[in-house]
Amino acid sequence: MPWIVGVSGASGTPYAAAVLRALLEAGEAVDLVVSRASRLTLLDETGIAFRDAHWRDDLRQWLARGADGKPGTFDVDISGVRYWSAGDLAAGPSSGSYPAKGMLIVPASTASVAGVALGLSKDLLQRAASVTLKERRTLVVAVRETPLNGQTLRHLVTLDDAGATVVPASPAFYAGATHIQDLVDFVAGRVLDAAGVAHGLYRRWKGELGGGTPGT
Repeated sequence: MPWIVGVSGASGTPYAAAVLRALLEAGEAVDLVVSRASRLTLLDETGIAFRDAHWRDDLRQWLARGADGKPGTFDVDISGVRYWSAGDLAAGPSSGSYPAKGMLIVPASTASVAGVALGLSKDLLQRAASVTLKERRTLVVAVRETPLNGQTLRHLVTLDDAGATVVPASPAFYAGATHIQDLVDFVAGRVLDAAGVAHGLYRRWKGELGGGTPGT
């Protein structure tokens, strides 16, 4: 069964790329939904135009790019990915009878958070998330926004009450980050931790002060 990965319009497309690469490296199947708003963010952050008709080429180019923007940083096999258009409300993930392990929304915009919390199902990303909740499957929401207003905070509490795991896109520094990719991978790793997917994206805390100091 696949993991559904929804990419919304918040800044943070490198987070989504890191999660997708790690899932594929772990041998997981992925059903990918890229919202219309996220295509604008992806174009702005990477220069890549994500197109339905050429999604394989565009996805391969995106996942090969490092968080610093350098192309060709990663070699990724995308054969485990199935792509669904965000406007296709008849897609597999729109139904509870479609088999899936759960869903990861990364990054999650405040608009997508609100849509899922209110059950709007205005596109496939929101509908798949609503299905994930009603079927009592794992839903991880990697919200990326600052500051957070009261309305968004209430929506996040609603999602938590419904069984979702809220993972703010907040990099940590105890893991010995020396590169922007390290900070991105930490957030991606915490998303995967919440989903129970094994990975080696960051150095875990072992209770030893100074363990994250470069060179130790």
